Amino acid sequence: MDEKKKQRYLSIAEKLTELVGGKKNIQGVAHCATRLRIVLENNDVVDLKAIEALDLAKGVFVAGDQLQIIFGAGLVNDVYEVFKEYTGMESMSLSDLKTEANKKMNPLQRIIKALSDVFIEIMPGILAAALLTGLSGVLANIDLVQNNETLFGITKLINISSGAIFGFLPLAVAYSACKRFGGRPILGIVIGCIMLSNSLADAYAAAQGTVEVTTLHIFGLGVDLVGFQGGIIVALLMGVVTAKLDIFFEKKVPEVVRLLVSPLLTTLVGAILLFTVIGPVGRGLASGLTGGLVWMTENLGVLGYAIFSGFQQLVVITGLHHVFGAIEAQLLADTGRNILNPLMSVAIIAQGGAVLGYLSRNYRDAKTKELCIPSFISVLFGITEPALFGINLRFKYPLIGGCIGGAVVYFTNLAALGFGTTVVPGIALADPAGNGYVCYVIAHLIALASGFILTFVFGAFQKKAPAAESAAKSAANAASAGSAASEGTSEAIAASETSAPSISAADEKLYAYTDGQMLPITEVKDATFAQKILGEGFAILPETGEVHAPVNGTIASVFDTKHAICIVSEAGQEILIHIGLDTVNLQGKYFTAHVASGDAIKAGQLLVSFELNKIKAAGYDTVIPMVFTDVDNQPDMSGLNIRHVKQGEMI
Repeated sequence: MDEKKKQRYLSIAEKLTELVGGKKNIQGVAHCATRLRIVLENNDVVDLKAIEALDLAKGVFVAGDQLQIIFGAGLVNDVYEVFKEYTGMESMSLSDLKTEANKKMNPLQRIIKALSDVFIEIMPGILAAALLTGLSGVLANIDLVQNNETLFGITKLINISSGAIFGFLPLAVAYSACKRFGGRPILGIVIGCIMLSNSLADAYAAAQGTVEVTTLHIFGLGVDLVGFQGGIIVALLMGVVTAKLDIFFEKKVPEVVRLLVSPLLTTLVGAILLFTVIGPVGRGLASGLTGGLVWMTENLGVLGYAIFSGFQQLVVITGLHHVFGAIEAQLLADTGRNILNPLMSVAIIAQGGAVLGYLSRNYRDAKTKELCIPSFISVLFGITEPALFGINLRFKYPLIGGCIGGAVVYFTNLAALGFGTTVVPGIALADPAGNGYVCYVIAHLIALASGFILTFVFGAFQKKAPAAESAAKSAANAASAGSAASEGTSEAIAASETSAPSISAADEKLYAYTDGQMLPITEVKDATFAQKILGEGFAILPETGEVHAPVNGTIASVFDTKHAICIVSEAGQEILIHIGLDTVNLQGKYFTAHVASGDAIKAGQLLVSFELNKIKAAGYDTVIPMVFTDVDNQPDMSGLNIRHVKQGEMI
């Protein structure tokens, strides 16, 4: 870097530091291909308009907890080096910067995010169990099913399947929590197996007094050998503890015996803590939460009903909501009526309303639809784990709809004559006295509408990143594949980053860019692509020497060697098309570019032509990978239909 440029960048660094509130306000700094990213102690003191007018800056916005200033490919590297030196900040990766940003969360936000991370990992299993449970509950109440041998057998298998998944949920939670907090996931599975060992008395049977419980004495403490069925809080705590123990022993145990001794100590110490400390504490927390909710309904009138139905869903997190079955049975035995069933039912349908409210605000997003629609269906059958863990808890939306529904239950004196089913099939259990069926429907509609309206309204106040956040950060991330972008690249990318995408990624159509056989990206014989270092994607083994545009968009860059081209699509997706492997060594020989950086393109337009047979004869692999290089916005390619394609065919 020559002295003149360095002085210019130093001037930028000095002015930028002043505009973000001084050196003391800077917590971390990093950069991607085009943006300088800064985490600040206080974002409120930032002068965004002045930064936007800063020398060489092409745009600025705040995304999450990061201030991002667009300088462009290549230029941002030099600005970053001078800014880092001027502010005295250490070099940070983007991952480190995100970690620093997470430190700004308050304790409750951190807990909710961690909890969300744990359950998102195991969501497919929870969703499968939820839908199977709901289906089993419906089929069990149909006389035709009960009287038909085959249908009865299928229903029984469905019931076994759903029960097995939920029965081993603590194991899945321990695994996911251990993984989330940095431990080896297999050790989380080991601890989960210990929690559910058949050498221990079943927790539900022990609670009912139908099984003998063995008591050991360890360090003077009486330890009951009871399993942890339904012990979700215990599983969460043990997942965290196991991860910390694993990290600790991996550092402390000498390398020569680490492979054997470290997992041994982690498992042994973890098991002792499970039965002596974590288990009793976790059970105490869960029991206190459950007992408190039941006490409220008995002593606080309409307020108790509202609070119970509003917060009952939090008990689902603990896994102890199954305990309510015993309480409901006792209520029926003592009074002939079950007031808890409709309270839980309106709490459940309020979760469904919140799901619909969230879906209505994000209906263009395909992944949101994939999560919300099955989650809402499971809610109709009385299962809220997918909705609660996958959506409502994750996005911190309120549970007020359940409170309102609970108040309706109180004023209509609604109760059930049984227990075990809720929401749609639960209407069969409603006490018909006092227009019970009508009141049941009204209470649920009110709770559903409340959850929907409140979530929809609260969603309007959620922080949304500017449109530029969904635009391309830089297709020049692909430079690691073998070349640096030209000066024109910076201008093209910067222009695309500061403009709003005209369509969403979910609505954007993707077309085959050449004739040939499609391949999964993992089958490309280059680790950079196969290990998805550059991003998700696929490849085509070409039959012709032409590459056409797979989307409408803008050319971000054409590499000097013409073997690779970067596109920013209309939806802001960053796409790299790389013709052949190691073909950068040909230095442009056999390649002809038909577009230049900054050109607007249409799907199907010829981008690059090349002499396929000559490249093969030169000994190069001619496979053409296409990857999405924005690491923060990767598409789901798992459902891609691998097949022979023709240029212009929709992918």
